[in-house]
Formats: sequence, C-alpha cells, structure tokens
Amino acid sequence: MKILIGNGPNLNLLGKREPEIYGKVSMDSVLQSLREEFPSAEIYFFQSNSEGAIIDRLQQEDFDALIINPGAFTHYSYAIADCLKNISVPKIEVHISNIYQREEFRRKSVTAEHCNAVLSGFGTDGYRMSVEFLMRNIK
Repeated sequence: MKILIGNGPNLNLLGKREPEIYGKVSMDSVLQSLREEFPSAEIYFFQSNSEGAIIDRLQQEDFDALIINPGAFTHYSYAIADCLKNISVPKIEVHISNIYQREEFRRKSVTAEHCNAVLSGFGTDGYRMSVEFLMRNIK
C-alpha cells in the first residue's frame, strides 16, 4: 500500500517549533520510525508551506491512502477542502496538538468533513495510529 503523508505550513519546523505544543521529535524521525514499524507500507512524504503546491501534489493521486496534516490551512483552506472532496482514496486528517484545546480559530476544521477520520492531540503518534489503521483496514 502506498501511503502519502502530507504536511502543511510550518510543519517543516517539527521538533524545533514550539516544542511545548508540537514536541521535540522531527518529521524525519517520525518517518524513519514509521518505515521501520510498517515495512510492507510504501510511505511517501510531502510538506509545503504553499497551498497551491499541496493541492498540486494531492491531485497527482499516485497513492492508495492519504494522511494529511494541513497545518493552519485546516482552518480556512476551502481550496484544499475541495481538493480532498475529490480524492477517492481513504483520507485521515492528523493534528499533533488537540485543536479543540487551543485558540478559538483553531477549533474549526474546514478540511475534516472530507476525510474518513480525524486524529487530534496524540502528538506525532497520530501518524503511527493512522498508518496502523490504514494497514489493518484498507485493502
């Protein structure tokens, strides 16, 4: 199974940016752990600070499942929401922090309704939980 993990703005700073909220683990470490734990999965990764680049990548649809952390685009990108709506593969939205315990504007996701599931507040374990679910339930 080909799984694309797509991250939005500022998640390239994972491990450095606000470690009290996002933790001290880099995305490279997360990916390495995922590839070791799930060797039968083909895990690809994409991150961009640009809304259009994220949409362009998702529209390639060269993957069997998607794990997406849209970052700040979660809360206002109807363009990414429309893109997700038109992708037929299973999709899981992941948030490292619990968006419902944060600022008011972060408590709304315009992208979530176009995903099959949402994980919020499990730290970077949300990525692992998503891969595990996909590997167990999607054929």
